[in-house]
Amino acid sequence: MNKELEHSFVEQLQKHQNIVHKVCRLYTNNVDAHNDLFQEITIQLWRAYPKFRGDAKFSTWMYRVGLNTAITLYRKSKRRIDTQAFDAVQFKIKAEEYDDTEEQQLKLLYQAVHQLNDIEKALVLLYLEDKDYREISETLGITEVNARVKMNRVKKKLRTILNP
Repeated sequence: MNKELEHSFVEQLQKHQNIVHKVCRLYTNNVDAHNDLFQEITIQLWRAYPKFRGDAKFSTWMYRVGLNTAITLYRKSKRRIDTQAFDAVQFKIKAEEYDDTEEQQLKLLYQAVHQLNDIEKALVLLYLEDKDYREISETLGITEVNARVKMNRVKKKLRTILNP
């Protein structure tokens, strides 16, 4: 691969690396699994980059490669990855200036999302990223109508999980 293409890839990866971290966070809970998945997604992005045509935004393409890689690895393993509970992560913030309400809400949301299937997780991630249904449908390779229907079903499912 030529240096210009390599430089372009590194620049785009650095600019949008949070997308990969979000996908990793969605499909793993411990640091080692997160790092492994991040590395695998980065490798797949690098391999696919020369074929990136620019028909979609780079971030949309990156979501698609990242989610497909995560889902493929998950299905290949045919087992749940041993994960570390979110509350086991230590934060270095003084107690008197820290309100953990948001953290507790995020913890509940992640617990609920982890009960969803692969496609539903991807839908929630993209929806929470404020992606419109057109971009969600492009990323997941489904129709826009199908994305809306699936998202409405996922919302109902999450309500049931969060409010039994």
